[in-house]
Amino acid sequence: MFFVEFYAPWCGHCKSLAPTWDKLSSIFKNEPSVVIANIDADKYKDVGGKYGVSGFPTLKWFGKDSKDGKPYNGGRDLSELVRHVNQEAGTKRKTDGTLEESVGRVTALDELAKEFMSNAGSRADTIKKAEAEIAKLTGTAQDYASFYVKYFNAIVKKGDDFLKGEKERVENILKGSLAPNKLDEFTVRKNILSQF
Repeated sequence: MFFVEFYAPWCGHCKSLAPTWDKLSSIFKNEPSVVIANIDADKYKDVGGKYGVSGFPTLKWFGKDSKDGKPYNGGRDLSELVRHVNQEAGTKRKTDGTLEESVGRVTALDELAKEFMSNAGSRADTIKKAEAEIAKLTGTAQDYASFYVKYFNAIVKKGDDFLKGEKERVENILKGSLAPNKLDEFTVRKNILSQF
């Protein structure tokens, strides 16, 4: 999926949008299915003409169902652009580039985490239920959800006090300088830990 700005270097509106567009690109750099791009449609008039560009800047979304590009006529501030990409791509990024608090969480597993911590039933049975829920998932959703079972098992092995230390450890890691993929991973861990 591509979100493309067709611009002209002499265009004042394009120059005003440039820093916001660069920030938008950096926010979604860790999303493999999203590309934020720009094309000098004044220099490459044939490309601009192919996609019906008649003014600058022209913003178009190229998704799975929009090979000709769907015009974007919404707001040009960062929050509106991020909202649009999230809506179109199914991503969940905030304007600072971090993931929203819901990323990595699964409602059924959130409920099982609460059940696990309240000792409502056998913890071993709760782990089996969680494993069955995780088996229904695929891809990164399954990878992220596996943290629930890792935490269940760590709590069984180390006791309920493990949670406090793990939450502090993850928070401290997030305060440091992390590669984008590690930042996402530890944000997901934090999101899941918040359900225990």
